[in-house]
Amino acid sequence: MKKFIPIAITFILMACQNGSETLTTLYDLPKKLKEVSGIVYTEKDNLFWTLEDSGNKNEIYGLDSKGEIANTIVIENADNIDWEDITKDSAGNLYIGDFGNNDNLRQDLCIYKIDHNALNQENAVPAYKISFSYPEQKDFPPNKTSLFFDVEGFFEFKNHFYLFTKNRSKDFDGTTFVYKIPNQAGFHLAVLMGEFKTCDNYNHCVITSAAISPDASKVALLTHDKIVLFANFKGDDFLKGSQTQFELNHFTQKEAICFKNNETLIIADEKTKKVGGKIYEVSLETLKSVP
Repeated sequence: MKKFIPIAITFILMACQNGSETLTTLYDLPKKLKEVSGIVYTEKDNLFWTLEDSGNKNEIYGLDSKGEIANTIVIENADNIDWEDITKDSAGNLYIGDFGNNDNLRQDLCIYKIDHNALNQENAVPAYKISFSYPEQKDFPPNKTSLFFDVEGFFEFKNHFYLFTKNRSKDFDGTTFVYKIPNQAGFHLAVLMGEFKTCDNYNHCVITSAAISPDASKVALLTHDKIVLFANFKGDDFLKGSQTQFELNHFTQKEAICFKNNETLIIADEKTKKVGGKIYEVSLETLKSVP
């Protein structure tokens, strides 16, 4: 769900668009897609699947190699309350994360499974719905210093979902919670796996999307101008791995990230004040080599 970017941030957007040593622009997003909030790549059909967040249609879109909409699927029996990310499992099924929660008021958080066999259809009914809540949240909303229960990034790994919270607390300090939910129909209590910090500047360090590499060796988290990378972990103990922040030298309202392969990341941003609205590619090797 949107919060309008302050005027000061608009100046940052304009000032930081003098080129980037790390990002390669692949193409402009179709004009129809103004508020892209998630992206995932499916090798079988060579498409980038994306969606939009609150206030937009209950549809997902498959973008081809030219950035054009090749497939549009209406997701039936699933309102777009605040769709904030999209991911896939090892079988190619897609999952829509309806868990945007700006004000930390929602008690209807959920994830929809879209069967891979439905991805060539014009309409699809979710195979099932996963509903959940956070046991640590006692009040709706919590105190302004404890607004930890918004999420814009997740991925599926070994039949579980991993959610990375978007901290909206007063006096932001970069704290991000990691929650785990089973990939099973029904209602579940999310399990808090741990927490970590990025930095204390909201505009530069709030988490807006998440992805895991195909070989499950790396987890990439997105901010408006950084990638936070976890590596050298075992199983799903991501937080015990190494944590590295890579500067993109490119500030826009980046909302979506996915792996195309183990070393290549795809990023999408929203168009704000005529800035952004593009799909980018970045190599992890390039990021690691930039001082």
